[in-house]
Amino acid sequence: MWEQLMKNQVLVSSVTGWVVAQLLKTIIDCMLNKSFSPERLVGSGGMPSSHSSTVCALVVSSGLCFGVSSFEFAVSFILAAIVMYDATGVRRETGKQAKLLNMIMEQDIFKLNMEQFQEKLKEFVGHTPLQVFAGAILGVILALLVNLMY
Repeated sequence: MWEQLMKNQVLVSSVTGWVVAQLLKTIIDCMLNKSFSPERLVGSGGMPSSHSSTVCALVVSSGLCFGVSSFEFAVSFILAAIVMYDATGVRRETGKQAKLLNMIMEQDIFKLNMEQFQEKLKEFVGHTPLQVFAGAILGVILALLVNLMY
């Protein structure tokens, strides 16, 4: 079974896109904040977008394997468009709202019991257009590199 999965160029390209983006995101975050945050290894948000890297690797590898006129390419292209639009739209706004709500909850005037909320809201859930673009370019490059190996 493992051998069959490794022969799937589309899957390998997509997973490689996610893994490499997450590693880069963790390294960049570590350099900027001068501390290691394990959550960055699997968390959303940040530079580059692992969502964009994953779906762009999926699109490119689908195109290379099945052709740009195939339904596989069409489905992956539409999926990529939705994922990248969502990352810069709804998810980015959600992160902004979480940041504002976290600031409000920290104010003494509200006397909020943080135990009721368990923890702060996640602020890294979306991406800037630059983060999405960087993830997209990374995914394309990785899919082309994986294609050379197959």
